[in-house]
Amino acid sequence: MSLFLPKLDTKKEVDQAIKTVEDKVLVLRFGRDTDSVCMQLDEIISKTFADLANMSKIYLVDVDKVPVYTDYFDISLIPSTVFFFNGQHMKVDYGTQDHTKFIGTFKDKQDFIDLVEVIYRGAMRGKLVVASPIDPKKLTHYDLVYQDI
Repeated sequence: MSLFLPKLDTKKEVDQAIKTVEDKVLVLRFGRDTDSVCMQLDEIISKTFADLANMSKIYLVDVDKVPVYTDYFDISLIPSTVFFFNGQHMKVDYGTQDHTKFIGTFKDKQDFIDLVEVIYRGAMRGKLVVASPIDPKKLTHYDLVYQDI
């Protein structure tokens, strides 16, 4: 399904998308085209692509091609989905420790649609952090582990 979704292959392309997408939610899916979980997420995203066209722009970003953003957003688990609005990084309270990105895949396409709508409405009101509309039972929970070096 990732064949039908637009891709950003360089840091310059990602920078350009963040700077130029206006009045829409910019959705960046960080992952790999060959990963099975990424393929599941891509299928869900591709099914919603047309429905969300008025309020979002969706791009796929390969973590191996854009390591600068992989490090910047601390993408250690894939797929990870990051949201922007008018160049501003949007954060979502999923009930987990990490509000900067969505880790994993969505259970169904309606969860993704609901999340993009909530981010869009919150951003239009000037909010930088919104509450997730997704039932916490449907979310994949990860424990953040820190290691002292």
